[in-house]
Amino acid sequence: MKTDLNLLLECLKYQMDCPLSQKEALITIYSICQQNSEASEYLREIGGLMFINDLAKSSAHCIVKEAALFTLGIIIESNVYCQQTLCTSALFEDLILFLIKKDSGVNLKRMSVYVILALVSNNKNGQSCVRDTGCISLLLQLFRTTLCTPEKNVSDENSDPCYQLWCSVCSTLCACVNNPQNEDNQNICCSVFPHAKEWLESCTEPEIVRPICSFLGLTVANNSYVQKYFASIGGLDTLAKVLLELMHDSCLSHSSMKLAVVVAKTLDACIANNSAMGVVLAKYHTVSELLKLLSNETLSTGEKISIILTIGHCTEVCEENQCELLQNNGLPLMIQVLTESQDEELIKAATFVLQNCKQMTEQLSLKLCDNSVNVNNAEELDVQVRNRCLQDYWKKAKEILHRINSIEKQHNEERVQGEIFIDESSAANSSEALKSHEVKPVDPKKYKEGTQKVVCCPQLTSKLNNQVLAPSLTSAPQKNETVNTMDAASTRQTEQRNIPRSVTELQTDSVPQSCTAGGLSLNSKTFTRMLQRCLHRCEHHRVILDAEERYRGELRRGNEMYSLAMSTRPLNKRRVRKDFTTEEINCLLKGVQKMGNHWNLILWSYPFQKGRTSVDLSKKYYRLQVQPFPSRSRAVPERCRSAGSRGRWRSQDGARRAGRGRGCPGTA
Repeated sequence: MKTDLNLLLECLKYQMDCPLSQKEALITIYSICQQNSEASEYLREIGGLMFINDLAKSSAHCIVKEAALFTLGIIIESNVYCQQTLCTSALFEDLILFLIKKDSGVNLKRMSVYVILALVSNNKNGQSCVRDTGCISLLLQLFRTTLCTPEKNVSDENSDPCYQLWCSVCSTLCACVNNPQNEDNQNICCSVFPHAKEWLESCTEPEIVRPICSFLGLTVANNSYVQKYFASIGGLDTLAKVLLELMHDSCLSHSSMKLAVVVAKTLDACIANNSAMGVVLAKYHTVSELLKLLSNETLSTGEKISIILTIGHCTEVCEENQCELLQNNGLPLMIQVLTESQDEELIKAATFVLQNCKQMTEQLSLKLCDNSVNVNNAEELDVQVRNRCLQDYWKKAKEILHRINSIEKQHNEERVQGEIFIDESSAANSSEALKSHEVKPVDPKKYKEGTQKVVCCPQLTSKLNNQVLAPSLTSAPQKNETVNTMDAASTRQTEQRNIPRSVTELQTDSVPQSCTAGGLSLNSKTFTRMLQRCLHRCEHHRVILDAEERYRGELRRGNEMYSLAMSTRPLNKRRVRKDFTTEEINCLLKGVQKMGNHWNLILWSYPFQKGRTSVDLSKKYYRLQVQPFPSRSRAVPERCRSAGSRGRWRSQDGARRAGRGRGCPGTA
């Protein structure tokens, strides 16, 4: 890549008399820079960037100038360091000369505007330079004069160089005022608003409306002064009329519908910081047209967000637009968007519109309550008729407000949703609470007699005693049974008067009346047995028993699986002991002589048996050092040495020492 760039620069230097060769070299340079981001940086380091700049100024051939300016624009877009290097007042002045010369062709002006666009895009210094050098004023002049009439060759925009130059000027002006936002340039660019307004009134072709709307939207964005100026010259009226005309054509043309969305975005930018200007749009029924546009199913999510935000800014302050939203069923549409959409930005936009309508409904309902009917008889009838109409109207509005509040409440509940689960421990705790708060009866004898009698009517007894007593084997006359039953009922009533309210409620809630079995005290241990013995089971307790049986079954299956897994679990096997062979011992001793006590190196350098570790080598070596004659014991396995052999070696050793002491020649 570097070699190619050096050769291409040499070609540019030595081919001054051949403009076609220079043009081909420049085209090759910008193609290399497009494919490789490092090529632009290298070209700047070797001075090729400034050489191409000088070539654009000094060349006498128009095609070389155009190719050089286009190459500069490509390099500036691909590398920010090249942009900062060329962003100077001198370069802007040179570009101004290209634009004001009479002999400059349209293509040369287009390339000059393209370089200006590359210099000011995402560059605050470039925006300042284009303003300080007066280049922005020249661009505004080109915006006014490039196209004599907006209808000129609009249908053939791809082949008309003047239209292409005008579009480039519009794009450059947009970059001068936005990203980052530059209020000074916005205030300067608003001078062409009357001209843009005239073009919008005379032509609704997409090729003209789209660039103008983009320029207007970025120029008025977040600038209250420019927004007020645009409204004062009738710009909002013009945009509202263009929207109406496009909406009439949108039923027949898909492009008109897309262009209507662009106009709606521009309207939103014009009133975003000053919602009071939305009153101007009320007379054109802009809200109803936007609702029609929003109901189109072919819109994307971003386009829907733009339309809903425009509706929200229109209805934020203006009551007429709010009433129009209600009359055209705008609230149900917003509620539908809020409930069916999954996009967070779209939900926020719909919530913004609903919040505006909520505030409006509350304010007007208060005004309606404060109205007095102190008028003359002649005017009273008219006022009453109006009030009736308003009451009916605001009754519907209050219903919609109630619906909005319910939806908001539902969304809040979904965020903080929690479920309360009641398990067997809660039932046990409630039974223990009943047992701790149990009160003795007033007359034990009567209580005992009443409980031992046979109950002929369980339903009556359950109503009186809140329990169904278990049938007894004893029998008595019917008269005595009823008397004892009444005595027991009176006894229980006196008991329940002394019991606190919370305990009685707990008693009735924890154990149903038809599921109480006699003979067992209710606690956590006897709860299951009581339910199993009970003759009158309710659905609630049947569910508890079924759940308990399923839980026990799962526990049994879990224990079986655990025992099966433990039975099939492989046992840890100990490593098989392997004795050192003679070759291994020799390798170990050689390795220690060469490498010292680096056991890992020795293990990797010599062919030991599989499974041998560095710890095995170190232990074996130290055992060999402890032995008295390692030369004899090398070939003998360690575990084959017996006590007798060690004793024999000790006796031989003693004999040698004795021979040395006597002066034997054989031991010298």
